[in-house]
Amino acid sequence: MALWRIRATVDDRPGYLSVLTASLALRGVNILTVQVHTTEVGAVDDFLVDAPDSLDEAELVAAVERGRGRDCWVARSEARGLADQPTRVLGLATRLVRDPGATGEALRTLLGADEVTWRPTPVGGGVTGTTMALPDPTGGSYELNRAAPTFTPAEYARAQALAELAATVAHRTAGQVTLVLPDGAELVVRPASADDLAGVLELHQRCSARTRQRRYLSGAALPTPARLRRLLEPIQGLTLVVTTIGSGGAAEPVVALANLLAEGDEAEVALLVRDDWQRRGLGSALLRRLVGHAERAGLAALQLHVQAENAPMLRTLARLARPTAAERDGSVVTVTVPLAAAAVPGVVPVQRR
Repeated sequence: MALWRIRATVDDRPGYLSVLTASLALRGVNILTVQVHTTEVGAVDDFLVDAPDSLDEAELVAAVERGRGRDCWVARSEARGLADQPTRVLGLATRLVRDPGATGEALRTLLGADEVTWRPTPVGGGVTGTTMALPDPTGGSYELNRAAPTFTPAEYARAQALAELAATVAHRTAGQVTLVLPDGAELVVRPASADDLAGVLELHQRCSARTRQRRYLSGAALPTPARLRRLLEPIQGLTLVVTTIGSGGAAEPVVALANLLAEGDEAEVALLVRDDWQRRGLGSALLRRLVGHAERAGLAALQLHVQAENAPMLRTLARLARPTAAERDGSVVTVTVPLAAAAVPGVVPVQRR
């Protein structure tokens, strides 16, 4: 017996797939997997089959045509073809999470392309026969070519999802840095995303009621998931998460969260550091990073609302060694930190109203 890949188009009508499979069965062909791609010209059926050694390519094509299949493509396959499509895609996704720079090779493997070319010029996506044009979410575009068979809309959708995954991972790692605290502990600081919701929920659960109250001022209750989602991906501003450094595999726990929520040319800053990581210099490092981001974005000032009894946070602000203005209202002190906006190409400071 020998492994073959067969692709053929049949009319998208009830019973037509069974006619094709019956024609193959009459010749002793065992169908191992089948995928159906819906197109404008019919259903494109993609088979992995185990056929008798006595059957050659021409006889398989004849069997397909007797089963009302058309535009038939047949090629020998290897044992690795036995892995089903979802398993293969998950494997490629795992590879991209570890190395988003391997997008081109992942696309080639996913689609069996003979050639994958990246160009800096963006293009409209689409499929034309055996050529696929795929926009790169990070900029530019990919062109994929193979001798046969023609690409299908389903394959385009898979390629698009893989490219978007790689772009998301690349975005998350672009601003990632390793932070070394004064006591030698190493942490990872990176921009947050919606995928961090579970880790941030756990962070809040592991913080003491007092720590949560100092962060939110209005009580020690856990914030709702909806509120945390808004904090993780603010409309304007930046949210950073801090995780421990592990050996890979499972997600590392989130130990701190830093928010910069912009409105106009000012932004509100807030920090949440897990109790066992407090008083180790982490808050100061995060605050300096947010100040730097705000200056590059052209913001004029930062504001922090701090409980008057929160001496550690007030000391952290003092360590910035910047001019500040403080205004007390009951038990809350509002500290304003003026910024010297840096001139950054492509960033236009928001004008005061």
